Amino acid sequence: MLCIQGAMQKGGIRALAGGDMMSRPPVALSRRNRGAAKHRQMAGKHKDASGVIVIHSEEHRLQAGRSELNDGQLVPCYEKPARADIVRARTEVVGLGPIVEPTRHGLARLERVHDAGYLGFLQTAWDEWVKEHGADIDALPLNWVAPGMSRRRVPRSIDGRLGFYSFDAGTPITAGTWKAATAAADCALTGADRLRAGDRSAFALCRPPGHHAGHAFYGGYCFLNNAAIAAQCLRDGGAARVAVLDVDYHHGNGTQEIFWERGDVLFVSIHADPVDEFPYFCGHADETGAGAGEGANLNLTLPWGTDWTGYAQALAAAAARIREFGADALVLSLGADTYGGDPISRFRLLSEDFLRMGAAIAGIGLPTLFVMEGGYAVDDLGVNVANVLTGFEQG
Repeated sequence: MLCIQGAMQKGGIRALAGGDMMSRPPVALSRRNRGAAKHRQMAGKHKDASGVIVIHSEEHRLQAGRSELNDGQLVPCYEKPARADIVRARTEVVGLGPIVEPTRHGLARLERVHDAGYLGFLQTAWDEWVKEHGADIDALPLNWVAPGMSRRRVPRSIDGRLGFYSFDAGTPITAGTWKAATAAADCALTGADRLRAGDRSAFALCRPPGHHAGHAFYGGYCFLNNAAIAAQCLRDGGAARVAVLDVDYHHGNGTQEIFWERGDVLFVSIHADPVDEFPYFCGHADETGAGAGEGANLNLTLPWGTDWTGYAQALAAAAARIREFGADALVLSLGADTYGGDPISRFRLLSEDFLRMGAAIAGIGLPTLFVMEGGYAVDDLGVNVANVLTGFEQG
């Protein structure tokens, strides 16, 4: 059963205002009222570019957690360096396009989306953990804020702050977390720069992923919300409206929270029904946004066992809403854990279905930045991700 309504209000977390705080020169994306023909004209501006440029940093390897808490026990992390390695290798095999290192963008770009205190916590959390517990185990939280408990004060203890800024025990902080996370954000920002320069598409091969990270919290393997950071960069660069489409199996709760009261960024997510699936407490069909963002959040929830037939209906509904919104650019949170062989997901998409997905996304007709999110069937992950990008290029 397909639900096509939209988002949950989160009290006490600051919503960001529009896109004027950081002065940037206007670019090709600032042409909201020039119509769909202008979208196509801009998307074809760089005729000499071959395929989809892939932005990737080897610093992703610095995030290599030892274990996560899953099903009541500590198990090896599903989110591991091999995920990015196999995706990169597959993009080279199929010749998608050049692979480039990201450009460094600095802390100010991150602060456009994330709380400064939260960013400071991420920068120092490992060192403080080591002082308290040593370096032999990763930093995992002990407890969390429950209803009736106060969030007015940030705890002094590192254990308290881990619980204050997180929402699960499956996302270990390690010695390299901050460097890996900022490198991933730089991949997304570099991809946004390519769209602003006129490219039709780009692929930010980000790791760690980002769509579960909110304004001031981490979890779900995510620390910085790469897709939201890229969307904000596009807004700051002149795009009047940006759409974020999340096709990961799990709801992008962090992206929803960040843009909850924003009318200039549309968030659409196709995901497993949170009644049954992580993150459980966010992503329901009646969550549509608040304030200026009312109606700018659409959650398309699907049941366990969904195959391409059901998924294609949701994707068509998502595409229709994005066209109606009148976005200047699209950020695509690309999770491939909708695959039938994924070890922690329960959809039934086949590898060839990801070609169809890419073609459908191309049909939206917008300059598109693909940002890597989830997908844990490592042996097949490269094929599935490359199929989305190939389908887009051929669509």
